[in-house]
Amino acid sequence: MIPYIVIGVVIAIFLIFFFSNVQVVKQSHAYVIERLGAFHKVWGVGLHVKLPFVDRVAKRVSLKEQVLDYPPQPVITKDNVTMQIDTVVYFQITDPKLYTYGVEMPMVAMETLTATTLRNIIGDLELDQTLTSRDVINTKMRAILDEVTDPWGIKVNRVELKAILQAEGQKHSAILVAQGEKESAILRASAEKEAAILKAEAEKQSKILKAEGEAQAILAVQQATADALKLLNQANPNEQVIKLKALETMATAANGQATKIIIPSEIQGLAGLASGLAESVKK
Repeated sequence: MIPYIVIGVVIAIFLIFFFSNVQVVKQSHAYVIERLGAFHKVWGVGLHVKLPFVDRVAKRVSLKEQVLDYPPQPVITKDNVTMQIDTVVYFQITDPKLYTYGVEMPMVAMETLTATTLRNIIGDLELDQTLTSRDVINTKMRAILDEVTDPWGIKVNRVELKAILQAEGQKHSAILVAQGEKESAILRASAEKEAAILKAEAEKQSKILKAEGEAQAILAVQQATADALKLLNQANPNEQVIKLKALETMATAANGQATKIIIPSEIQGLAGLASGLAESVKK
């Protein structure tokens, strides 16, 4: 009786032990198996039995397309506008072995890589380009992420910029600042133009007034000379008076300056006579 019980116990233990080492891999999944601590093989879909105490399942991997929805990341555009952008990455594990051994904590590495790539791309674009070039940004990010994650056994299928937060408000603020600077520059240029026009007009009026004054002075001199000649003619002067008037005219022409004037001999004699008479009067 006892041997049957022992045999039953042994069989039960064997069955339990056997089924505990039997693994069924479901569709779109893969198991990475290590034997004695080293990579052994990748189990695909189906029934598999591992050696007890020798084999172990190192990682269970889903081969389905997965989605990572990252929270908003702060980024700065080329024209120094700060915005918040949240990103969605669609990826798929294509090589379970590389995914297991390629990088430590692959999901954390994916998040860090996505944030860094987004900042680099947005940093080369201005605000308006960022708002109107989502498809271009998505394509660039997908290409960069797919290339970097290939050694990790990951294929990035697509990247989407889910939302751009706070950009419109900052855009409006930037537009107001730009408009203010533009209007200020226009007003400054207009003021400088008006000042230049006023200065030119003032110089013009000054020159006109000066020219008019000189012209009036010349006319006054000419009128005085004409009046003197007229009176002289009316008085029927003799030859000596005419010579004296000529002498006065030449003295006026000299005007006290170092002007060399040649006086005819007959006028010189008359000038001497006039000087003698003046001396006699003084005595």
